[in-house]
Amino acid sequence: MSDDFPITIYHNPDCGTSRNTLALIEAAGYHPTVVDYLKTGWTRPKLEALFAAMNVKPRDVLREKGTPAVELGLLDPSVGDSLILDAMVANPILVNRPIVVTPMGIKLTRPSEIVLDLLSRSPTSFTKENGEVVIPESP
Repeated sequence: MSDDFPITIYHNPDCGTSRNTLALIEAAGYHPTVVDYLKTGWTRPKLEALFAAMNVKPRDVLREKGTPAVELGLLDPSVGDSLILDAMVANPILVNRPIVVTPMGIKLTRPSEIVLDLLSRSPTSFTKENGEVVIPESP
């Protein structure tokens, strides 16, 4: 199927939510660009552009679980955006995932079915890794 609806997913293959999101996109018939950001890393300009488009602050996308966020002191409310961004560039795991970019918007898709808001078509149903069945609402 030709894809005139470009999709990029900033993906962590070790994350179940990220895998489910990617599988949902593919079940809808899309062939997304998959960026394994743990391997490629982040640049500050890329993060700033994504966060601006999502209308979020770095703290809103800061992942705590399974990251060095506590050790780096990033959970202290006095830590500013600039320090969080620097830490995210140095430690890509600090960025929560997955982030999906489509012509319909950019979102952190947690839970994975949030991605359906960013697609022009959906699968008729989808079964997550945990066995939960997602049946998209009709438009």
